[in-house]
Formats: sequence, structure tokens, C-alpha cells
Amino acid sequence: MPPARPMAASLRQMQERLSQALTPAPIPKQWVLRGNPVARGSLIHRSADTMALTALWDCTAGSFNWFYDVDEMVYIVDGAVMIGSGPGKQRVLEAGDTFFFPAGSRAQWTVPAYVRKIAFLHVPLSRKMRLARAIYRFLTGWLRGRSQLGTAQVLAGEG
Repeated sequence: MPPARPMAASLRQMQERLSQALTPAPIPKQWVLRGNPVARGSLIHRSADTMALTALWDCTAGSFNWFYDVDEMVYIVDGAVMIGSGPGKQRVLEAGDTFFFPAGSRAQWTVPAYVRKIAFLHVPLSRKMRLARAIYRFLTGWLRGRSQLGTAQVLAGEG
């Protein structure tokens, strides 16, 4: 069995591989508040049902609004950003930090020099669709004579 490689070295190698695949991902001009932030991104993975994806994204200095139409969990890989969601509501995110932006929210991003993030995006189901899914799972579990717990339910302690 090969020796385990240090996690930091593996992460660094992954960053180097993915940074070469980044393509321009311009921030809409009407969202930019200050500076000339240049953003790039790359899709890492998309789920089979297209309801979730993982992407790598980076941006240079500037300040801009961001409007979230899907749930987004970010992991800051490099650099820093100040996130503001209203007067007196600011938070600095640095390498190693995670943060969640729910669908329908807005945040002001201020990037002092550079930031790189891995974004985990999820398209939330409407209330009606969640109900339909719950009924479907109940019925299929009942017809099979056993519970139909998925990974999410088990991890949430519902099993």
C-alpha cells in the first residue's frame, strides 16, 4: 500500500490542476460597486439530476453585489473577502473558512486583493416538490415494506 500523501500537498496539486481550467466568468456590470473585479470559474462536477454542482471560482480586487438564486456553500481556498449583508453585518472570510448563502439572499462582496473559493451549489425544491418527494418516498417505502431513508436523512439523524 502506498504511503499516505499529506493533505496539503494533495490540495495544492488539485488547485494547480484546476487553476489551468478556469475560464472568464464576468460579474454583471450593474452588480459592480467599485473597482474592476475580474472573475473566472470552472465547473468541477454536476449531479446527474442537475440539482447540485461544485465549481471553482476566483476573483481579483473589487466590490460588487451578488444575488443568490440557488443555495451556495463556499469554502475559501485562498485569499480573503469581506461579506456584507446589511448595515453593521459584515464578516471576513479567509482561507479555510466556510459560509452558507441561502437562495434568495444578497451579499456585498469586497475583495481586497484576491479570493479563490470552491462553491457547492444546490437548487432548492419548492415546498410542493418537497411534499411530493416525501409522499413518493413514503409510498415506495411502504410498498417495499421498509423505510426509504437516503444519505441526507441518515446524516441528519433522522434514521
